[in-house]
Amino acid sequence: MEALGAAEDTGGVVIGRMRWWQIDAAAQLERDLFGGTAWSAETFWSELARPETRWYVSATEDQGIGGQRLLGYAGLMVNDRQGDVQTVAVAPSARGRGLGARLLGDLLGEAARRRARSVLLEVDSANEPAIALYRRFGFERISVRRGYYAPHGGDAWVMRRPVPSTSGGSA
Repeated sequence: MEALGAAEDTGGVVIGRMRWWQIDAAAQLERDLFGGTAWSAETFWSELARPETRWYVSATEDQGIGGQRLLGYAGLMVNDRQGDVQTVAVAPSARGRGLGARLLGDLLGEAARRRARSVLLEVDSANEPAIALYRRFGFERISVRRGYYAPHGGDAWVMRRPVPSTSGGSA
């Protein structure tokens, strides 16, 4: 996908740059998935307002007559050649369709375009499907943050993946 915000449509699902009009749906999905630790709509606004360091994508499905349903979203921050996956979320009804992998793949492509050397993320140590996805993309656990996820106090694995140079030389 082009970094300029072009959308990629595969199998009826469009992966494209997240836009302001998707914030309410993203905040609702966030509440459904993450409960008390969910980001607010204001947090999404703040993230989208920083395109120089942030990249957010969404997965949507056409619902007919101009309607679209948000199936998932993902976000990346890149500062000083270090990437950080801010979030990856897929609606429960849309899981098992490869959307998490497509969203994560887009983030990693953007990290390479922004010349990040590596990408970090935190994941709940109990979230086995997410850990399997990240491992499939070459992430490795580098540390554990005990009690990171409030209010339940779950541990977070910190995972890292190098970003191969897109220029053929070393980064």
